[in-house]
Parts: sequence; C-alpha cells; structure tokens
Amino acid sequence: MQIDTGTNELLCELTQRVAVVTLNKPHKKNALGDILTPALRTLLPQLETRSDVGCVMITGAGDAFCSGGDVSEMGGGVKRDVKPRSLQERIADLTEKQRALTGRLYHLAKPTVAALPGAAAGAGLSIALACDLRIACEDAFMVTAFLNVGLSGDYGSSWFLPRLVGLSRAKSLFYRSPRLSAGEAQNIGLVDRVFPTHTFRDDALSYAIDIANGPTQALGRLKANLQIGLTQSLDDSFALEAKHMIESGGGEEAREAISAFQQKRQPVFHKEISAASGEESE
Repeated sequence: MQIDTGTNELLCELTQRVAVVTLNKPHKKNALGDILTPALRTLLPQLETRSDVGCVMITGAGDAFCSGGDVSEMGGGVKRDVKPRSLQERIADLTEKQRALTGRLYHLAKPTVAALPGAAAGAGLSIALACDLRIACEDAFMVTAFLNVGLSGDYGSSWFLPRLVGLSRAKSLFYRSPRLSAGEAQNIGLVDRVFPTHTFRDDALSYAIDIANGPTQALGRLKANLQIGLTQSLDDSFALEAKHMIESGGGEEAREAISAFQQKRQPVFHKEISAASGEESE
C-alpha cells in the first residue's frame, strides 16, 4: 500500500507492517533538499501514529542511501522581499530543523532501520545514525564527509556517533573522514548486518518485517528503556523498567506470548494482511 508523501522525491510503501521510506533522488545520490527534507519531517510523525506500522525502514533509490545536503537546492534560489535573518535566527532555524528530522527519528516510538544500498555521507550518515539499526549491502560505505567541505557537522552526528563507537573512534572518523566499507562499519558496531548487493532489497525487507511483526508496544517500551537509560541514573532506570514491565505484563501482547508458549506455537501479535484489500489491521 502506497502512503502519500506529497512528492515523488520521497516514497513510502507499507508492506507487512513495514513502512519502507525511500529517498528518491537517485540522480543526485538522494541528496537532501528543499522538497525531500520537509516531506520526510512531515511523514515521520504520521508513521508513528499509524497502528498498521510496526517498523520504519529508511532507504535510498538507486545505488546510494543519502549523500548529504544538496547544496544546489538549499535556500530555494533567490527569495524576494525576505528580510535577511540574524545569526541567532539562523541558528534557531537549523536547530529546529534538526530536532524535527533526526531528533524525531531517534525518538520515534517504533523501531527504525536504515537500509544502505550504497553511500551514506554527511547529513545522510546522520539520518542513518539516528535509526535504531543499520544494515548495508556489500558495496555500501559510510563517511562523515563534513571536514571535506570545511563544515563541522550537523543533524546530531556528533551526538550519535560517540554513543555507537566510542569517543576516540568518533573523533578519528570526524577528523580524518575515512571511507568505511560495509564490513569495516560492521566490525566497529555501526552496521548490524551486511547482505549481498544483488539480494539486498529483499534481504532488508525481510529483516525489517521480522521486527515489525513483533510485539509493537513492548518494543516501544524497550526502546525507551534503552535510550532514556543513556542519560539517567541506575535507580531511575529501575523505576522506568518497572513501570514499563507492569504495563507490558497487563497487555494483550504478553497474554498472546504466554498463550503461544503454553501451546508450543509462534505468537501472533497482529492480524494477517487482508487478502482482499492488501491492507493490514490491528
């Protein structure tokens, strides 16, 4: 089922509870710009509230994930009768844009996967880092790239990367901007799985479907436990875990899982896709 994004530069298709979001500017390596990026900001909260979405997978058309910002499109050309903005206004604007994109993606109450069919660079890498998990094809690579164009980085890259690979290694990746192959990225924990390039699209979808059809509420609480736990005390984590554990234990997902265990079968947390409509229901 297709989900309207308002532009052909961003596609979204719902398949077996996976919202496959495709950055669709292959001629520009899916670079971000004044059309694609606002559409992605608008789409994310919509997907979060849909009961038929269990996982959001972001990928790119063609042989790239996202090459970062599209400099040729940023600013939308010459704008007449627009008062020049102050430095503080420009900082505030970029801060809000970051919060509404990679910030929103990181805090999304459902599992997120970045599926890399090729390069993830600059702000494109930031989007991949904001996702819960990253998978890649054998030909994919990752590069911070900001230093190469004399920039210091944005969209949370300096926050995400040290938490994934450690501060010292993150500094090396920013200071030297090396090109990491999919295998190298997997070795340092940036990528969870590497799939053959020729089967990558199918493998990536299967990977996401497995997550999407798990217990959605429990997964959302588990994600919150892990992410909030990064910035709170152990005692506060105990309290949050207790709250979520009690809430989960009283829900339908736990009842189904326990019933399935007793009956020696696989649990079914979501109704089957309707053969007639091709849509899912809770």
